[in-house]
Amino acid sequence: MNDVYKKLAAHLDNTPSGFPETESGVELRILKQLFTKEEATLALSLVMILETAEAIGQRAQKDPKEIEPLLIEMGKKGLIIHVNRNGVNTFMFLQFVVGIWEYQVNRLTRELIKDFNEYAPYLIKDQYKNKTQQLRVIPVAKAVNTELNIMDYEQVENIIKSQSKILVAPCICRQEHTIMGKGCGKISESCLVFGGGAYIYESRGIGRTISQDEALDIVKEGVKQGLVPQPSNAKKPLNICLCCDCCCQILKNIKDFEAPAKIVSSNFQAIVDQDECTGCKACEEICPMEAIEMDEEKTVSFVNLDRCIGCGLCVTVCEFDAMSLKDKKETEKIEPPANLVETYMNIAREKGLF
Repeated sequence: MNDVYKKLAAHLDNTPSGFPETESGVELRILKQLFTKEEATLALSLVMILETAEAIGQRAQKDPKEIEPLLIEMGKKGLIIHVNRNGVNTFMFLQFVVGIWEYQVNRLTRELIKDFNEYAPYLIKDQYKNKTQQLRVIPVAKAVNTELNIMDYEQVENIIKSQSKILVAPCICRQEHTIMGKGCGKISESCLVFGGGAYIYESRGIGRTISQDEALDIVKEGVKQGLVPQPSNAKKPLNICLCCDCCCQILKNIKDFEAPAKIVSSNFQAIVDQDECTGCKACEEICPMEAIEMDEEKTVSFVNLDRCIGCGLCVTVCEFDAMSLKDKKETEKIEPPANLVETYMNIAREKGLF
């Protein structure tokens, strides 16, 4: 039985997000909890392009009429993508993160959470080998000033106002921590999904459709609670996650890196006007990367630029206008891919998948 799961793990590892092998085999334990043997076998015949059951059946050497009900069920379980267009069912292989895992938000068990938490550091470390990341960090609105060279795709409000379909879903990271008795109490409904992604979530009974104003209110509340906006790494993002450094698998794992700023896609960093700083430590307390420290001799804050990811949360709590954001050097700035297809093509190319 292990053979089919090892094959599926290898198939997942050939997706842009990867699925690295471990000595403990925790990745196989995860797959066994998610996929039946029959589902795992069929998944091996899917690719990351929407196809009909006929095309998949030909590759799998199976009768399309026999496998289509199973493919639909796999779609409901969030193991693959299922899209019905004009009465025609199409299916696509799905990478593990961002992908299969996020769709399990309503199917979590304590055993699955335990195994995923063991596996997450391997996933994060594997993903940050690439130049192109799946997510990026953009500054919160209150941190944006007129001196910044900021584009529309780097502003949360502008991204939201450009959407015609918005869904809010529970944050799987805070959901899993709550189930394990380690929740932080911050807002659970905080993952904003747009366009086609919103329709897929809706078809699976995950989350609820909301208006632009409701989405903006969620972002405002998230910022008050110290959450970092992380949209998908494209000028036209499919989602925005509002992440905390205690539950978010990405933030809490990159926090362990010596220089998070060098691996996170962000074009801004914080700066302190030491003439205005009173040493109140509010910025230090809210910083998700522990990038702000106190110069005890001068009783003022200073920013470790190797750790600052440019979220701007520090600016929102400074009552003395001592904190602000600045542009990174032009040589350090990153222009996001045009769309998610380009994002994943870039990652696949960097991984040598083609």
